[in-house]
Amino acid sequence: MNVNRTHLLAARVAAWSVAPACVWRILLGFGLTMGFDRGHLEASQMPGTGTINVLFLSIVTEALALLSFGMVRPWGEVVPGWFPQIGGRRIPTGAVVVPAALGGLVLVPLWTWTVVGLFDMEEISGVGWRALMIGCYLPTLLWGPLLLWLTVAYYLRRTR
Repeated sequence: MNVNRTHLLAARVAAWSVAPACVWRILLGFGLTMGFDRGHLEASQMPGTGTINVLFLSIVTEALALLSFGMVRPWGEVVPGWFPQIGGRRIPTGAVVVPAALGGLVLVPLWTWTVVGLFDMEEISGVGWRALMIGCYLPTLLWGPLLLWLTVAYYLRRTR
């Protein structure tokens, strides 16, 4: 597997681009106000059921983002040997490229819409809190384009 150092860096950035937003959500989930009033947190059941929701969302988001490493690691091309029955088999290129491309195409508008919406959010008070929240969510804008770029590079590498 011959992977460009730029692609390795892109995979790292893509994989960790959602981490600040996840941390923001988790802190909010555990009851830190993060600029919201207590009434908003109570209405969202945080802490409580809402905490479980943000924990689940954050874990799933980060797990999906970490799959970006599959574009630059051997386990993205061959099933690891320890995997029962199919370990050591080559992964069909399309089985990686199709979901990754679809994911990237969904992520670009999803995170753009999310980040743009943060600028109009009225529930948060204080310029500092708003700036921190936007700063935590801005890196998520990198995930989709980087995933698409890595997908093209993966496809080209596998089909040559």
